[in-house]
Amino acid sequence: MLEQMLLTHSILNYIFIGFLVMGFLVPVISKEPLKFKKISFIYTMIFQAIITMILFSGIVALVSGDMPFDISIILMIGVFAVMMGIEISKHKRIKKANLEDEATFAMLRSGFTKASALNLLVIVALTVFMMVQSKGL
Repeated sequence: MLEQMLLTHSILNYIFIGFLVMGFLVPVISKEPLKFKKISFIYTMIFQAIITMILFSGIVALVSGDMPFDISIILMIGVFAVMMGIEISKHKRIKKANLEDEATFAMLRSGFTKASALNLLVIVALTVFMMVQSKGL
């Protein structure tokens, strides 16, 4: 059971990384402000759904596998909180901004890309760290 949950957790993590990479297309695809706002909202909802599935599968593995609550678990929880914070703040900025202003729209599209890059960097760094830790290097 533990192996299945860890495998599920790992697969969801790789799906999430793929989703984050595809997120770089959002500012490219949406040239109009209203379309950008809608696609950004859909992106945020899918982001939150996938990261919550990752969290849930990790909690199930932690509880059912009697895994120790060590620094790597605390690090994963911290990364979850940071990534959710980045995504929520990005979504709030887009939701409240006046997208009809060209300068604001350009700034938000740039901010979307930067936030996506930061989220991708954080999750890839954590994934590499966990892979190295599991190999015992």
